[in-house]
Amino acid sequence: MRQIHYTAWLLIALSSLLQILVFPLPGLYVLCWIAFAPLILALLRARTAGALEIDGTVNLGVAKPAQAFVLAYVSGILWYAGTCYWIYDTMRQYGGLSAPMALLALLLFCLYLGLYHGFFGLLLSLTVGPGRDIRRAFAAAPFLWVAVELARTRITGFPWNLLGTAQVDNISLSRITTLTGVYGISFEIMLVNVALAAAFIVPKRKRGLLLIASLVAAAVLQAGRLVDAPPLPRDHSALLVQQNLPVDANWTRDACNRTLQELIDLTEKAAHDQTSAESGTNQPSLIIWPESPAPFFTNDPLFRDPVSQMARDSHSWIVTGAIGSEPVAPGQASSQVFNSAALVTPEGNWISRYDKVHLVPFGEYLPFPSLFAFAGGLTKEVGAFQPGTSRAPLEADGTRLGVFICYESVFPDEVRQFAKNGAEVLVNLSNDGWYGDSGAYAQHLNQTRMRAVENDRWLLSATDTGVTASIDPYGRIVARLPRKQRAALPAPYALTSVTTFYTRHGDWFAFLCAIISAGVLLTRVILPRKARLTA
Repeated sequence: MRQIHYTAWLLIALSSLLQILVFPLPGLYVLCWIAFAPLILALLRARTAGALEIDGTVNLGVAKPAQAFVLAYVSGILWYAGTCYWIYDTMRQYGGLSAPMALLALLLFCLYLGLYHGFFGLLLSLTVGPGRDIRRAFAAAPFLWVAVELARTRITGFPWNLLGTAQVDNISLSRITTLTGVYGISFEIMLVNVALAAAFIVPKRKRGLLLIASLVAAAVLQAGRLVDAPPLPRDHSALLVQQNLPVDANWTRDACNRTLQELIDLTEKAAHDQTSAESGTNQPSLIIWPESPAPFFTNDPLFRDPVSQMARDSHSWIVTGAIGSEPVAPGQASSQVFNSAALVTPEGNWISRYDKVHLVPFGEYLPFPSLFAFAGGLTKEVGAFQPGTSRAPLEADGTRLGVFICYESVFPDEVRQFAKNGAEVLVNLSNDGWYGDSGAYAQHLNQTRMRAVENDRWLLSATDTGVTASIDPYGRIVARLPRKQRAALPAPYALTSVTTFYTRHGDWFAFLCAIISAGVLLTRVILPRKARLTA
């Protein structure tokens, strides 16, 4: 755009690259403390015209709102393309799209979600106000970023890779999420980035001190990763079965029955081996099967009866992913189907079920079917699931299990509701085979681990292709299986009824940041404009 200095575009490119490198698979988490500083710097030193003087030092001018939006929008597009590139392979390999259409789907995805970066840039430029005092922009930036992350979570429904997730391995820092949720870490990270950006704008006599202070702050906060906590006690054991089934298999009845029997044999042998290895203990009291690509229906006797017999033989409670269904109701053309987790008693009775509440658009349901009718190859592959309506825990012999399915683990406020409703351990059933060997499976795992930290709960993650793991309340993986292997994991865990501040009050901190952001915009944009009109 006219009047945008070329260095602003270079800073945008640098920031985008650093943001991409922060998240798995590159996983250079330490870069989060500097990744957004070039973006902020670009927004506040963008124009060759209208240079700004601060304490006698002339700087390039602050970007106009439209310019700031475009600069940050480009950064968002690049960031999503670099971290969510796996959408292309998913749409190409499993969505039935041609290569050009899969590429178009990825592009549209980036163009849409990149808008949130753009809104951050726009809002940041507006906070400068008519007085062009960029100090208020620096103060507002962390609040604006958290407000935008909240909007991405609540409005778009895709809070993938919230910034704070980058520090899930930082035990000392991540504990603040028990108060603020992951947004508190996002705020801390942006605060350091703002200080670093400010060091390049303030007068030279102050620059060195601010630069050193910001880098020291980053080093001290990052050093939390070097601090570990002692192992937490665990007095329960579950058996997590990693099925390793291909998501694109052609499931005939014979293949389905054969696979089911193989999984039952594996489970029963693993349960027996676990009993033999742990002298003086009974067989595992809980067996968990993941969300499965196999067409296992809760109302199909060919699935129900063998699973019931497995429960009786192992004397264990069983949680299994399956396709739940309800009978045809009056006025309906067909029965309703759900992506479900069913609970089976040691006596083989199917007593309760969790139906996935937050479905994946274009995967488990098609939003606005008439609008997307043109995408025939994609819509043929989209499920017709109905959303569930309850996040009540499943109760197994007095133990309350907070079971949620796959993609639901990226929604902090939704997962915490299971703990608020009394869940003593969290259970995530997932089919990560859709991601292939991309970094998405690792991104998903980190987000799932953060839910354990926020709610101070053990979390059992049972996946089809990996990572299947037991995660402690510090977010540490205490036991795991290698990916893409059919195996069973003895998973230690413990129960807790402790309720964190975040579990009780949810996204209060993010909403507070949104309110403060609105207040800043009101005082910097709307009220001055009214004053000029009445003058």
